[in-house]
Amino acid sequence: MAQNRKQDSSKISVRLSEQEKVSKPDSSVFARGETADSSTETRKSSLSSESESTPATGDMTPAEVLEQLSIRERQISAIQQLTKSLASCTSFEEMMRQTLESGIDVLNADVGSVQIYDAQTDCLIFRHVHDPHDQSLLGFSVPVSKGIDGRVFCSGVSDLTNRVRERADWNPEVDDHTGYETDSMLTVPLKQRYSEPIGVIQILNGKRPFTQSDLEVLEVLCAQATQAMINAQLHEEAQRRLDHLQALRSIDVAITSSLDLKVTLDVFVEQVIAQLHLDAVDVLLFNPHMLTLEYAASRGFRSDALQHTQLRLGEGLAGRAALERRIISVSNLSDDVNELQRSPHLRDEGFVVYYAVPLIAKGQVKGVLEAFHRSPLVPGAEWLTFLETLAGQAAIAIDNAALFDDLQRSNMELALAYDTTIEGWSCALDLRDKETEGHTIRVTELTLRLARAMGIGQDEMVHIRRGALLHDIGKMGIPDAILLKPGPLTPEEWIIMRKHPVYALDLLSRIPYLRPALDIPYYHHEKWDGSGYPIGLKSEQIPLSSRIFAVADVWDALRSDRPYRPGWSEEKAREYILSEAGKHFDPNVVRVFKTIDLEHLNKSYNSES
Repeated sequence: MAQNRKQDSSKISVRLSEQEKVSKPDSSVFARGETADSSTETRKSSLSSESESTPATGDMTPAEVLEQLSIRERQISAIQQLTKSLASCTSFEEMMRQTLESGIDVLNADVGSVQIYDAQTDCLIFRHVHDPHDQSLLGFSVPVSKGIDGRVFCSGVSDLTNRVRERADWNPEVDDHTGYETDSMLTVPLKQRYSEPIGVIQILNGKRPFTQSDLEVLEVLCAQATQAMINAQLHEEAQRRLDHLQALRSIDVAITSSLDLKVTLDVFVEQVIAQLHLDAVDVLLFNPHMLTLEYAASRGFRSDALQHTQLRLGEGLAGRAALERRIISVSNLSDDVNELQRSPHLRDEGFVVYYAVPLIAKGQVKGVLEAFHRSPLVPGAEWLTFLETLAGQAAIAIDNAALFDDLQRSNMELALAYDTTIEGWSCALDLRDKETEGHTIRVTELTLRLARAMGIGQDEMVHIRRGALLHDIGKMGIPDAILLKPGPLTPEEWIIMRKHPVYALDLLSRIPYLRPALDIPYYHHEKWDGSGYPIGLKSEQIPLSSRIFAVADVWDALRSDRPYRPGWSEEKAREYILSEAGKHFDPNVVRVFKTIDLEHLNKSYNSES
């Protein structure tokens, strides 16, 4: 048995030796203009360095052969385990982590990284880093025109070196950044056959030199992982774009369905945090009168200190973003000591990454979107583009709200101008007829109280008020000799006096916004029994507003002094109103009138007398 096992080991060692002597074909042309010769030289030097540090397989003892077999079994097991893990994983980030961790574990290496190509910057971005002591490389970018990693990405050919510092294409920038002193390094492109690489995996070791076998194992691991990573990328990209569309739709719905800017901005900041995977977001609105940025909405902060923010234009990072109309970003806030001193709450929040995006609509700054994250962030071109898109949506929402507020304010000012004009007309009538001065204001107040008691809606109340104020506007067409006559009118004079409702109709019907208020000026002299004028309507043919006003008008006329008689007492006037129910007045209106407290009006009559 022992002899057979020894023979088998000898055969295995021969097979291993033959297999490791087979060199892989190099790419004939590099993507960035490098020829296959330079790649070949690199590979030759790598193999040369390896051969100097690794004994020939034929010189191995049986124990060493068994150790090699054990290593190969562990490598195969790692490949199988990675394949199984990738099959159940759909996250691109998790796939990067699993592939790198598997490579470092099976090769017994120290540190490593996954670098993914970013087309916008033409750089390799460190998307995942395995280093128990230093994560500062996360998010670090290296141009593809520099270093061994850039060379491998452009050529699509793997690289093994155990004397990295002697290489002419070595880029020491990464070592300078981390303080790690690299000697042995494997760099493998993440690519499928006949396709462009999506990045590279780089593994470094200070424990032992790498071998060609190590490189082949890492290549197999990368080949297993790359297609799964590409599929995950495509799936995540499709899902991300769908989520982005849904987020934009949610913001659009908030903008169109609510005129409350606070509600819209609350929806907005929630979507920004969810879609961009940020820890905190706030929106500062620009006050063009004070030239300040003022707090409007936020999510994700541990305290409410930010709600008291008020920055001058150009002050702080947000103020600069607004003034310079450009995105301002800080990859590590702890490096910006001045900013943290100006904003102590930022230091307490533990933020690392910061973005300030100006909100611009129609060429005008509307505010600033501030985005915060408590760990290093590696934003790609799509992330930044969507951040700007969301900022554009916020600017539109703020601009729409401002337009609506301006329109509301203009409408209120216009309505106030209308009402002031109407009150001016009624005051002009009172000035013309001194004996009825104050009548219009009192009768309008009583009419509105009766209307509310009868359940008239607010939309109708505004027209009732305008109609009451203008009820005698038609008397502008009555000659002074008749209107101001101290004694009773003759039948001929009454014919002229009774034309004032028609004059009111002719005057007010030409003004569109006063047409809904015409009922009182035109019909307030109609009576429940049909004996009124100018048309002779009866009962419910008379508009309700006119029926209500008729009671208030007669009540005030009876209670007020006239040139031809003194004002009646409250009891006498009340008895008259009640007696005219069903004749002059609508019985339902009289019933409500009985419940109205007239004490306030009685004081005005007493003061007149």
